[in-house]
Amino acid sequence: MKPRHLLFILIWILPQVISAEVKLNALFANRMVVQQDTEIPMWGWADPMEKITIETSWGEKVETTAKTDSTWRVTLKTPKAGGPFQITVMGKNKIVLEDVLSGEVWLCTGQSNMDFAMEKFVNDAREEKYQPLVEHIRKLVATENDPWIRHIEVPQTTSVFEKKKNFEADWRSVNPEEIGKITATGYFFAKELKRILNVPIGIVECSWGGTRIQPWLSEEAYKSDEELKEYFEHSRTKIKEQIATLGDAESYIDTSYQQKYKAWVDGGKKTNRPYPRTHPLKDKQLQATLHNGMISAIVPFAIKGVVWYQGEGNSHFKEEEYEKYFKLMINSWREEWGQGDFPFYWAQLAAYEVPDERSDNGWAMVNDHLRRGLELPNTGMAVLYDIGEAKDVHPHNKMDAGIRLSMLALKNDYGITELVANGPLYISSKVVGNKMIVEFKDAGKGLMVGNKHLNYPTKEVDEPLSWFEILDENGSWKPAEAKIIAKDKIEVSNPNIDKPVAVRYAWSSNPEGANLYNRNGLPAAVFTTEE
Repeated sequence: MKPRHLLFILIWILPQVISAEVKLNALFANRMVVQQDTEIPMWGWADPMEKITIETSWGEKVETTAKTDSTWRVTLKTPKAGGPFQITVMGKNKIVLEDVLSGEVWLCTGQSNMDFAMEKFVNDAREEKYQPLVEHIRKLVATENDPWIRHIEVPQTTSVFEKKKNFEADWRSVNPEEIGKITATGYFFAKELKRILNVPIGIVECSWGGTRIQPWLSEEAYKSDEELKEYFEHSRTKIKEQIATLGDAESYIDTSYQQKYKAWVDGGKKTNRPYPRTHPLKDKQLQATLHNGMISAIVPFAIKGVVWYQGEGNSHFKEEEYEKYFKLMINSWREEWGQGDFPFYWAQLAAYEVPDERSDNGWAMVNDHLRRGLELPNTGMAVLYDIGEAKDVHPHNKMDAGIRLSMLALKNDYGITELVANGPLYISSKVVGNKMIVEFKDAGKGLMVGNKHLNYPTKEVDEPLSWFEILDENGSWKPAEAKIIAKDKIEVSNPNIDKPVAVRYAWSSNPEGANLYNRNGLPAAVFTTEE
């Protein structure tokens, strides 16, 4: 055969050989956890019309053929909790997944208080009184070893226009070498589930510090609402114009920033520090950009439910609209996954001393809008203001945060119905004379005045209720006196207000000393009675 003929054949064959490799989404890998005792989607890529066979060590076998666009997907029945198991995928090549566990899989997502891994909490606390929490976490990071808790993290990826369908990452398990990279909130959530249920727990993490809620919604979600559709499309038009002006994202340099920064330094750093402009293609705050870059890469991986910890980033950005975005996100994710109304749990924000009045009010507003999200079915909320740190937006007590979130799942999804999983939640109020009577659900064994210290159980204390305010008919909020008058009711008043209009509680980013609990030791949620 002439050399040039051989070269032609190699040029033609080589791409075919390369493309012949059957590939899996990164979630399907060694040490993965699959949702137990159900039917899960499994998917990947291969040559068009290539036959794919999947066999498992628990006895399941399925076959399919790759579509003309090279994608393939099967439905695989999973065993009851246990393992390790093996999954073999065969096409023109063979992939063997080892050490696969079957258990409970949860998606953990949000901003930095979900994003921050265990290793982030081993540094000294900013306030000495929280140092015992640091010592506790340091000990755990050095000694924990539980091969039945597994974690995989989707890399932080922006994508303005394209829906990513895969990523690069590996599953890790709990041991001194790997635990440092596991989300702290997610870990303590998983640890409590594992302790009670004694089954493998898988955590799929999609989180990014400092992000607002807007980038986590899909383009389809925005377009399902006429008002948000206009907002989305106007933004996309501006983005395209900016990209045309700024050019390539990798080579972009904000020269204006460099000049401003030099002037700031030369001026003795006496004004607010300037920051460089972010190229739109790398901007994590743009609508749908994190859904495209991260969430799209894992849909429709079978999960039990979602744990969400986000809101700080919206305390000064569209805070009045948070409820609308939040409910739309939950509904759209559920529709996208196609698993029905899967459990969706979240945290009201922990206390933190913000530097400005707008953020202080916005923080409370976001917390109240999170509470209003409970109107959706199969949802739950953990309240965290009593375990925050005024000087650190990332409080160390992720132990209680994870446990409180896990209690929602244990009660609602795992049959532990006797568990009281919520603190008191506002349900109604009425004016009686110059007082307002406020009623709560989830009072458990009854309302109490409590004190929470570090990660110790809440104690009942003989003190007056604090952080209640009452609205007068002129629209001014005034400090109020409050007292418990029944198992599930309190009375709120101000001697100088004859016609009260509304009541609110813990309305601040840092309501230090807010002390309404149920006798099960869980704090009442931030709320306002205003419609």
